[in-house]
Amino acid sequence: MSGLFAVDGKAVLVTGGTRGIGLMIAQGFVEAGAHVIVSSRKPDVCAAVAERLSALGRCEAIPADISTAAGASRLAEAVLDRVPALDVLVNNAGATWGAPLEAYPESAFDKLWAINVKAVFQLTTALLPALRASASADDPARVINIGSIDGIRVPWMEVYAYSATKAAVHMLTRSLAHQLAPEHITVNAIAPGPFESKMTAFALEDPATRATIEHQVPLGRIGRPDDMAGAAIYLASRAGSYLTGAIIPVDGGITAHG
Repeated sequence: MSGLFAVDGKAVLVTGGTRGIGLMIAQGFVEAGAHVIVSSRKPDVCAAVAERLSALGRCEAIPADISTAAGASRLAEAVLDRVPALDVLVNNAGATWGAPLEAYPESAFDKLWAINVKAVFQLTTALLPALRASASADDPARVINIGSIDGIRVPWMEVYAYSATKAAVHMLTRSLAHQLAPEHITVNAIAPGPFESKMTAFALEDPATRATIEHQVPLGRIGRPDDMAGAAIYLASRAGSYLTGAIIPVDGGITAHG
């Protein structure tokens, strides 16, 4: 069992890695001994997070806006300049949009499709040379997409474009897993339930609303950073090397209980 969950020395890119779920994953990999690259749109935030995480291990920053194909391509080129091979790609960058049904704007679908779905596809394909350079039969390269339980069941809130795009992320995960398995690249998705993030702050910062959400979680609590980091490290380690095309709810039992 020695080293079954080890990721030390692996090169890991986490998009949207400067806050929320992305930061939880990035910090978990840094603390586990991986060489982590965090990316997000704001250079100053990227630099600050990389500096903070560097106190725990090895972390650097590459700011990028991956909502366009050109931005995804530039990030891929920058990553290839830093590391000869990429062991793990975590496609976490995303956005949400809530509004009542009849006021829900078309622009929400355009924005979220570009960030939540197209960016996952574009960045993954742009980084295939780096992933192929790492991949082997005994230790595949890993792609971990961050979906959502709102892509599995009907969400509690009116987030029509968000839930639709996260369901698309799950299907894209399966399609990529099927295509890339012969090249020893696994593709899986984590579907988080409620965790502390900018997306959930409006609800979780209100004590009454937080209590209501916790009551709806069978395990009775909001997700913790270790819950998310642990799932990602499992998928990236030898323990997760035989798993591909899976959508893993990390949600305290919400999807299992309707």
